[in-house]
Amino acid sequence: MSDTLMINDNDFLRQFELKIDGELAKIEYSLQERKIFLTKFIVPENIQSKELETNFIKSVFENVQERKLSVVPTSPKIASFIRKNKEYKELLPVGIKI
Repeated sequence: MSDTLMINDNDFLRQFELKIDGELAKIEYSLQERKIFLTKFIVPENIQSKELETNFIKSVFENVQERKLSVVPTSPKIASFIRKNKEYKELLPVGIKI
């Protein structure tokens, strides 16, 4: 599996989407000023894998970096990912500690 996945930013539903084997994994978000709040991480049970989850989050973070947004992870899974991958802490807004 490649590190960068083809994700879709569905701004109408406010979620990043990834289709795999006919299933839809998604990360819901809320956009406020220059911050993106990643609120919910949903991966259907039959396609769950650590590698998939990691690559999905990395792809979303690449998208966020390109848009020059700060990340506020309100989803426990996203916050845990940032704790384990310190290189993404630079995406956090000033004053937010994880």
